[in-house]
Amino acid sequence: MDYFLTEEQRLLQEIAYEVTREWIRPVRAQLDEAEEFPTRLLKILAKTDLFGVCVPEEYGGLGGGVFENCLVVEQLARGCVGVATSFAASGLGAYPILLFGSEELKKKYLPDIASGKRLAAFALTEPGAGSDVSAIRTRAVKSGDEYIITGTKQWITNGGEADVYSVFAITDPTKGPRGASCFVVEKGDPGFSFGKKEVKLGIRASATRELIFDECRIPRDRLIGREGMGFIIAMKTFDKSRPGIGALGVGLAQEALDIAAEYARKRVQFGKSIISFQAIQHKLADMATKVEAARALVYSVARYLDAEPKDASKYAAMSKIFASDVAVEVALEAVQILGGYGYMRDYPVEKLLRDAKILQIYEGTNEIQRNIIGQELNKEYGKKKETIL
Repeated sequence: MDYFLTEEQRLLQEIAYEVTREWIRPVRAQLDEAEEFPTRLLKILAKTDLFGVCVPEEYGGLGGGVFENCLVVEQLARGCVGVATSFAASGLGAYPILLFGSEELKKKYLPDIASGKRLAAFALTEPGAGSDVSAIRTRAVKSGDEYIITGTKQWITNGGEADVYSVFAITDPTKGPRGASCFVVEKGDPGFSFGKKEVKLGIRASATRELIFDECRIPRDRLIGREGMGFIIAMKTFDKSRPGIGALGVGLAQEALDIAAEYARKRVQFGKSIISFQAIQHKLADMATKVEAARALVYSVARYLDAEPKDASKYAAMSKIFASDVAVEVALEAVQILGGYGYMRDYPVEKLLRDAKILQIYEGTNEIQRNIIGQELNKEYGKKKETIL
């Protein structure tokens, strides 16, 4: 379908896909097998200026929004979701600074993030605080002109590789979620170290590590926003980033569909290509329909969120749920169409299936997304004056 993109938006799409075609696809199996962080590929992306897609021009970025980010990560995901996640996670780490940081913090960090000179990461999850964000235990105590941070973060994308971290910690334990704050921590700060690199089912090219804060001292001016704003900062960031997860799902699903359709045209059984069999045609038809529906929803939500609506959370959650579920379904069907070959590492669809699963889990599980949507619907219908029954 034609989504009536501007010339600039088409150019972003084309550049991202060129990186996928020329650089990511040829090495994706190797990166997956070796569980190797894609440093070289990220340097190539830095040269394209794509790291600055969501950063305003005054800080060295391209001045795009959620929609432009979705266009880019969708194309990168067609190559490898592990690589695309490493790229997208830097934007996720930058969002708290971009949305709530002081002018000084923006000038200090955003230009280097936009140029790809420094990677960023988002550090919220802890061993005992995954879906329950309010359960974080990492503490930040003010001491003169510094904050002293103590605690552990778990499953942090770009952990150990990023230079700049948006870290959430409790500054006032008596206030529950309203006692959380957000800080910028730099790689190399005293008391800040990294735990083991996790061994994962999929997205093996991305680095997932534990962050350890042992009385980590940072300057007081690295507080993002005000004390107590941490929970709001996290939720507003997710509103911006979750359609990007949907876009990752769309890109992966499109790749799975393309591979399955090409294989079905070439694979001959009973004297003809298997795409001529109705059973295979129906599978491909359903796959193609779901991919296009997911793309339409992600694009629509992304454009809507760029208008800064008040009901952003519900639609951001919808785009993540639907597109990530479609990614898993389409990847699974691609494996089925390729049969025994689909189960082997000689073909990329088994990797696509392994990579797809994380999209239903990170940045808030799909169960949590459904909770968000359900709660918003309850509020909406509670306000309606018209009765139908």
